[in-house]
Amino acid sequence: MPHTDPVPWPTWDEAAIACALSLAAWVVVRRLPRHPVTLTLAAAFKEFALISGLYAIWRIARQLPFTHEAGAVERGREIAHLQDWLHLPSEIGLQHFAIQHEWLARFVNAYYATVHVPALIVFLIWLWIFHRDKYPHWRNGLVYVTLGCLLIRFIRVAPPRFVPELGFVNLSDRLGFQIYGDPGVGISDQYAAMPSIHVAWAAVVGLGFFCVTRNPLRWLVVLHLPITMYVVAATGHHWWFDGIVALLLLWAGLAFDTRWRRRRAQALSDRGAVEALEAA
Repeated sequence: MPHTDPVPWPTWDEAAIACALSLAAWVVVRRLPRHPVTLTLAAAFKEFALISGLYAIWRIARQLPFTHEAGAVERGREIAHLQDWLHLPSEIGLQHFAIQHEWLARFVNAYYATVHVPALIVFLIWLWIFHRDKYPHWRNGLVYVTLGCLLIRFIRVAPPRFVPELGFVNLSDRLGFQIYGDPGVGISDQYAAMPSIHVAWAAVVGLGFFCVTRNPLRWLVVLHLPITMYVVAATGHHWWFDGIVALLLLWAGLAFDTRWRRRRAQALSDRGAVEALEAA
């Protein structure tokens, strides 16, 4: 079955063109007289160039021609055994519950296929406009967790629905979503279940919004994370551990960024103190 995206996400080359145009606009705007409007535009073009460039890299990385699946199913079995030993809920139980309620089955498929990218984009725009001081920290966290997911992708891990004795069905294809095509090639690389990019990005959105603002709406937005974890498990696309590893990667990325910023601030403070003493 050929792959057909349920939503026509921008391709890597479209993102690369957007990046190049934004960089050109940034260069032009920087040459204009300094004004609050031009400064804001320059910052916006620069940030859009960065995000679109990173998106292009992500799309290219997802399309690397991985055709080997050696050890992937066995690693999936090992994760299943570990989760059983830890008494984590069964993914197959969640899927069976969804299958028994067609509206829920359609919801989890639609959520899996369409929500993660728009939610991230809306969050980044909101954060850049209303909380510019917090934006770099969470943007860097996004970069680190996405990079970690792409690197761990080289360790092949089969999703739950590819472990035959578990009895999963391809819920997405069954309901006509056709999220993935044949396993192991290009964008349909289905032996890269570990970690879950869906959970990683949902954590950036849900936890980022919750930490940045005190708006009561944060209690609703943070639900995007547990809903996404339920969705990726119920559809059979990911193990619980795929989401747990994604959360750990985000924690490590944010912690690294915080430590780096503190060291940079301390270095600048020390430099300022030295310059003040020299000028005295």
